[in-house]
Amino acid sequence: MDNADGDGTPEDDRTGGDAAADAGETPDEDAAGDGRDGPTAVLLDVLPNGRPDDDRPQSRKSPVAYGLGDDSFALYELMLAADADVSVGDRLGLDGPNVGRYREVSFDGLTRNAAAEIEYAAEAIVEADEERFVDFYNEAGPITLRLHQLNLLPGIGKKLRNDLLDERKRGPFESFADVEERISGLHRPREVILERIVEEIREDDLKYRTFVGREE
Repeated sequence: MDNADGDGTPEDDRTGGDAAADAGETPDEDAAGDGRDGPTAVLLDVLPNGRPDDDRPQSRKSPVAYGLGDDSFALYELMLAADADVSVGDRLGLDGPNVGRYREVSFDGLTRNAAAEIEYAAEAIVEADEERFVDFYNEAGPITLRLHQLNLLPGIGKKLRNDLLDERKRGPFESFADVEERISGLHRPREVILERIVEEIREDDLKYRTFVGREE
């Protein structure tokens, strides 16, 4: 985590609004404000006084936040603008005026508070875009001759997998409630997907990833 250069920002981070400013351009205010035209993240933790391992004088520190990406579930460390008024649970446009710089981090690079918010943030992302995750039940395909993407979900064995494949041939699932109603034995289809997402975020050594790292 200690990869800061002389001004306290990581040398290999991505830049959002700063990149446009350096090029003499003005960032799109609408995209910056709500993130609809750029990547967004749900905030997991906000450190208004900067990182605790930053030994520089307080006057030289930038506020820092950690976030979970809406599209790919990537984890980010954000260098916030000094006047950013943000809180845990907010959605923030990474290329907006509240963010100076940002970079991806690993789960181990999060603060304890940020790590504790992962499940809540993932749930907020799924709830905000139910169709996207219901479509996983409609579109999941084979990984190998013996393994199917559906089998990566907790509790989905051969029988439930085959029931899902057979039922979706009759018509696509329209909602999590529709999945639960049509598939006997699959009682919490939303929670099953959430459990897999959180596992993929937390575990670095998983062989297969279905949700984390895939841009929509």
